[in-house]
Amino acid sequence: MFTGIVEELGTIVARDDLSDSARITVAGPLVISDAGHGDSIAVNGVCLTVVDYGEGRFTVDVMAETLHRSSLGGLEPGSRVNLERAMAAGGRFGGHIVQGHVDGVGEVVSVSPSDNWTVIRIALPAALSRYVVEKGSITVDGVSLTVSAVGDDWFEISLIPTTLAETNLGIAEPGRTVNLEVDVIAKYVERLHSQATRGE
Repeated sequence: MFTGIVEELGTIVARDDLSDSARITVAGPLVISDAGHGDSIAVNGVCLTVVDYGEGRFTVDVMAETLHRSSLGGLEPGSRVNLERAMAAGGRFGGHIVQGHVDGVGEVVSVSPSDNWTVIRIALPAALSRYVVEKGSITVDGVSLTVSAVGDDWFEISLIPTTLAETNLGIAEPGRTVNLEVDVIAKYVERLHSQATRGE
């Protein structure tokens, strides 16, 4: 489990495309400092398993399903990615419950900077719109954020300078795709409600 508090802005240093997967190497000296083989690291909000590591880098295998269902398919050497280690059992819970399981891919519609923050509007898949509410939590490329406004097929997030400086959302431009994970509690509530109304 993760919390959506990005620990490090990493860089893709290599990508090897295989027949049904890709092997990606990421520079992330902080997140790999105490990691080992088999540990989980969220890369742009996608929970991935470390298969090799050393010299401030780690390598992950990404299956075709993940490449197709997330924005990881568009990564290439030089891409900046948000990194977070799995939460330790006694760790501080700074964001919200994040599983690292992407629910869909959104697209940046607009970026509106002001003196003290920047508002980003993101178009989201219709199937996810019911889970997104104003002042609710959402994960965008692995960053735990609060929804500041919402429409039928979009939502907005308001980013402070720290988030802009320490995550790849600071370089977001219209047209860029981002990984979205909605609040898992909302999905559980919906499932329980649907079963209750059917009398299960």
